[in-house]
Parts: sequence; structure tokens; C-alpha cells
Amino acid sequence: MKCQVKYEHIAQYYLSHKPSGEEKDIWMVFHGYGQLAEFFLRKFKSCFSKEKLFVAPEGTNYNYLQGFEGRVGANWMTKHERELAIANNERFLNSLIEVICEKYEVLPNINILGFSQGAATASRWCNQLRYPINKLVLWGGGFANDLQIVGLGDRLMKSEISIVLGDQDEFVSTDSIQKQEELILSLKVKVNKITYPGGHDLHTPTLEMIVL
Repeated sequence: MKCQVKYEHIAQYYLSHKPSGEEKDIWMVFHGYGQLAEFFLRKFKSCFSKEKLFVAPEGTNYNYLQGFEGRVGANWMTKHERELAIANNERFLNSLIEVICEKYEVLPNINILGFSQGAATASRWCNQLRYPINKLVLWGGGFANDLQIVGLGDRLMKSEISIVLGDQDEFVSTDSIQKQEELILSLKVKVNKITYPGGHDLHTPTLEMIVL
């Protein structure tokens, strides 16, 4: 007999700097499969400024990247208990954004960037986020294929949406691009499509063009 129990859980996140309460922009940045938030956040260092707060939540699932020892990475979910992981992610991220936003009398722009697996997680989360989204950037990935799209197009109507892909990204297939095109059509939103020379990674000049 399968059962569940709800309990308090502690999750980690990293900040670009201690919030002053005067920032104009908040960037929620979601790492990809097998990455750690601390090191993912470093990729944004050239974009750090006192007016922009970068928040990197860390997926709560961990595994050794090779074998049974050595480097450890985090992920947002696996196929096992997928729906439960999605629900837990949303509870974690909703709690986190509330903790961040309570520091401000005037709410900064909320921007979201998801990389690879983090892109799907970001798109699911923004579907139920109660704050307006200024920019949504899906990098090396796209909208989750199982996304509940009812109402999402209306929520994102005033958002600047970008899908960013490397021209040598080995994880992006023709089939996945076609599925994204169909999903975007169903959302009825305008999407900027950006490419850069390189593979499955953040390309600093392109990142700076989007963020700065």
C-alpha cells in the first residue's frame, strides 16, 4: 500500500549579492541537469550589478555524475515520481520568490531564465506564478512538453519571451524544435528566437545581450 507524508524540507539557493531592497531587476536562473546552483550562478558574473539580483535555486534531487563517488550534480526531476517532483519544485520556488520579494517596497521586474532541464522547470513554474513576468528566457531547451497551456498565453502576453539555442547544440533535435513551434503556436505569444555559435552551454556575449 503506497502512502505519502508531508514534512518540512530545507532547500538551497544562491544569490549574486546581499539584496539591498533597491534592485530594479530580479533574475531567477534555473540550472540544467547535473549542475549545481553555485557554479551555474558564476556563469552570470559578467552581468552582476547592484541593480540586478540573481537568484539561483538548486534542484533538490542529487546524484553522482559518474558511478558511486566523485562529483555530484542536482536535477529537478527524473521520470520516477515525476508529478510529485513537479509539485514539490513549485512549492519550493513559490516559497523562495516570496522570501525574496518581501524585501522590497517596490517590486522589481521579475525575470526568469531556465537552462536545459531548467527551461522546462521554469516554464511550468511561471504558469502558476502570481507575479508578472518581465522576461522569460528558455535556453538550450524550451517550454515543457506536458505544460498546461490553458491561460498561459494570456499570462505571458506582456512578457518578453526568448528561446536561445546554440547552432551546435547536440541536445536539440529537429523533432524537438518542431514540437516547440507547435506549442508556441498554441500559446499565441510572440517569441524571440536567438541563436549563437556554440553548443549546450551559456554563451556569454549572447547572455549579456539579453540581460544587460
